[in-house]
Parts: sequence; C-alpha cells; structure tokens
Amino acid sequence: MRSNKFLKAEQASLIWDQSGLLAGVDEAGRGPLAGPVVAAAVILDPRAPIRGLADSKQLSPRRREQLYDEIRAKALCCSIAQASVEEIDRLNILQATMLAMQRAVQGLRLMPKKVLVDGNRLPALDVLAEAVVSGDALVPAISAASILAKVTRDRLLDELHALHPGYGFDRHKGYGTAQHMQALQALGPLDAHRRSFAPVARALQRQAAAT
Repeated sequence: MRSNKFLKAEQASLIWDQSGLLAGVDEAGRGPLAGPVVAAAVILDPRAPIRGLADSKQLSPRRREQLYDEIRAKALCCSIAQASVEEIDRLNILQATMLAMQRAVQGLRLMPKKVLVDGNRLPALDVLAEAVVSGDALVPAISAASILAKVTRDRLLDELHALHPGYGFDRHKGYGTAQHMQALQALGPLDAHRRSFAPVARALQRQAAAT
C-alpha cells in the first residue's frame, strides 16, 4: 500500500496518448463547515455518450439530478466515496480530500489505464494519473465525476436538514453563509460540523464559555 500523502502534480502536459480506460475524478465539499467531503471516479462509455456534461457548479440542481441518473445508467463504471468529518478534523481537509479520491478510484469495478483528477494535486494511486486544472469543465469524465460527487453530497446535507431543520442545510449545504453562521451562534455546532474549521471552533469556544 502506498503512502496516503498527496503528490504535487506536474502540469507540463496531459497524457492523452495512453490506450485503455480513462477515469475522471473530482470531489465536492472541501469548503463547507459541515458534512463529509465526497469524491467520485467515473469511466465513461464512448459508445454511450452523455450530452450536457459540464462542471457541476454550472448546472441547475434539477439538471444535475437528471445527469446523475444518466451517468449511473450509461457509464462503464463509477464509484463514490467519502472522507468523514472525523477524518477531515484529524487529517486536515486537503489530506481528507485526497483520501476520498483514493477511495473512489479504488472502488472502481474496472481498473483504469489512467486517471485524470480535477485540480492541481493528486492522491497516491497505483495507476498513471494526471492533474487537470479546471478539469471539471474540460474533461467529460471529470465533469461526470463532479456531478456524482455534488449530487451525493447535496443529498447527504438534505438528510442532515431533515434531522436539524434549524440550520438551513437544505439551502446552504454546509457553506458558511450568513444564515448558517447565525444558526451556529444560536444553536451551537452539531457532530456533523468540522471542528478544525475556524468558525466552528469559535462557536465551540463561545458554547464552552457560556456553560
């Protein structure tokens, strides 16, 4: 098993000329104050093209849901993985993101010949890999992975909202909006909040000082 340390990616050239299956990898949830970070890996089927693949952030929630179902139906294989809030707090968000990506690739039913990862850093993988800045807008397989990761995480936050409606997770999905910050101050952090993130740490300090 290779080390889980992330690797600085070389951006000199993309490796397009390798034959074999190509997997795209992306994540959702690095910035929010609550919930896991989710990563997905997708190997698309060139015989079953999917129209409209794009960076998930540029798509409406309804369109993301439609594409999510189409990707799951048409892709040769896909894998969705997480790193938990506890892992985020223990490792830091970057390392936890790399761990979620690593798990997503390892969960693929088919072994890719190469992996293209959105961003400028790579998880430790036992397969040829290349980082692609803005890959979620440039590489269809990465776009597909970004959609799977985003929809999966949004659904998790909707479930969290059902349990704790006072925080507004259905709207902000865990990001540090004014509504979320007000709820943190009024209600205090939940177990789903990332204690290593400064706003949550400050809310915990206020909570401790008041008791």
